[in-house]
Amino acid sequence: MSPRETPAPSAPPAPGLRERKKLKTRQAIRREAYRLFAEHGYAATTVERIAGAAEVSPSTFFRYFPTKEDVVLDDEYAPMVSAALRSRPAGEPVVDAIRHALTGSLAGLLDADREELLFRIRLALTVPAIRIRAVEEQLRSQDAVAELIVERTGRPLGDLEVRCAAAAITAVFATVVRHWAEGGGAGDLARLYDRQLSLLAHGLRV
Repeated sequence: MSPRETPAPSAPPAPGLRERKKLKTRQAIRREAYRLFAEHGYAATTVERIAGAAEVSPSTFFRYFPTKEDVVLDDEYAPMVSAALRSRPAGEPVVDAIRHALTGSLAGLLDADREELLFRIRLALTVPAIRIRAVEEQLRSQDAVAELIVERTGRPLGDLEVRCAAAAITAVFATVVRHWAEGGGAGDLARLYDRQLSLLAHGLRV
């Protein structure tokens, strides 16, 4: 298989009972955390209080979320984008592949999760502890995007052009979602991503 060939995606197996229970617990913890954050504020809401509201122990909370900040920053979108990107044709330019991955099945999920996503982003922009972690997460996302570029192109991970491309794509993600949140969540987030990534793909001639 050549470096530019991408194997055809296979349908993921249906989650078993254990996985479904874990997902249900994770969702319950996150749902109760957001409710308590909204009612009492982020700083005043302890892990113990979240765990009690979700009817789990604090140790169970930490099995799902290593820190309280992770309840806000951790999400399922990144793996979905990676899977969608891997399903795109191997010869498609990277930015175009990411555009299509974002505006495909993920677009409906972003719309369905609109209120929760807006709440999370506002927390990330206003809570100092989360803002600090968000910067770290953005750097990790940049590394992940670089790995995806390498996977699609066969270029070395240390290639400066790969790293700069990953940095630019990640910066577009962060800037678009911040603009969207500061505007009260107005507009279609997937379309905003598509528009700005399209500009990036064509050289950002503003």
